[in-house]
Amino acid sequence: MTKLRINLALQGGGAHGAFTWGVLDRLLRDEDLEIAAISGTSAGALNAAALKSGMLAGGSEGARASLDALWTEVARSSSAGMGQWFGQELFSPAMLSRALELSPVYAFADAFNRVTSPYASGPFYNHPLQSIVDGLDYGEVCAPEGPDLFIGATNVRSGKVKVFQGAEIGPDALLASTCLPTLFRAVEIAGEAYWDGGYTGNPPLFPLFESDYPEDILIININPLGRDEVPHTAQEIQNRINEISFNTSLLRELRAISFVQRLISEGKIEQGAMKWVNVHMIADDALMNELSVATKTVAIPSVLDALKGAGQAAADSFLDAHRSDVGRRSSVDLQAMFS
Repeated sequence: MTKLRINLALQGGGAHGAFTWGVLDRLLRDEDLEIAAISGTSAGALNAAALKSGMLAGGSEGARASLDALWTEVARSSSAGMGQWFGQELFSPAMLSRALELSPVYAFADAFNRVTSPYASGPFYNHPLQSIVDGLDYGEVCAPEGPDLFIGATNVRSGKVKVFQGAEIGPDALLASTCLPTLFRAVEIAGEAYWDGGYTGNPPLFPLFESDYPEDILIININPLGRDEVPHTAQEIQNRINEISFNTSLLRELRAISFVQRLISEGKIEQGAMKWVNVHMIADDALMNELSVATKTVAIPSVLDALKGAGQAAADSFLDAHRSDVGRRSSVDLQAMFS
């Protein structure tokens, strides 16, 4: 049977990237799918690198094991041990998210980070993800075999998106992609300083437009596009600002795809002059609406497990409903999205 070739676009969103872990775990168990290229930012970049490293070492099962190891280490290194303290499976992710927001320890840490600079720690500065990115095999991550990888970051000085690929991808590139400027120092690479890629490409889609790649881009979206309620509390307002800012670049690229599709459909662009892109999306906005930026920044083990399970279920639903769309048509109605 002919494989269904797809590109993956993996959003960043801190510990909520465990949802993408679940999605990838399910996709890797599907023998009909072949991943041609992956674009990832922040947590999406970590997921992408772990997937490829494991895949080259041990195929799909190796990729799944590598992702499991990544998120086990993320849970273990959760800041200040709060993830373990809150990690009671008796409570729902929504309850744990709210409890974390209201905890004095989290409130103090959040306020402290807003008025201090990560440069203030002097020689005591330590990046909590350093050991995680150092543990990957970059001979495999950067190998020409397997899916091509594109890792998004933001150039601090120019404000432009930077896409690392091939031999450019190393521990520093992954740290740059995950570098929230209120928590971490800018990552210096070849004389340039970088922050989290979510500000300029979450994730960048344009590297996946090349003619060598399949037409289908499957976006794993972990920042809810919409919320029914208008935020009122300080935490709710900050949380929605975070979601909107980290979806802006994605929506901009989707609007550009929609525009090109309309021009092609109306015959204003010759067939083949620009690539037609089929857009698909896996998300669980209902679950993400119950969570907040608190559960993005603190990896609570039981929440990570719930997110993984939700990702697996969402991928199952996508494959049941849209497997036949891959290679033929978009399953996301971009015209309706931007009408």
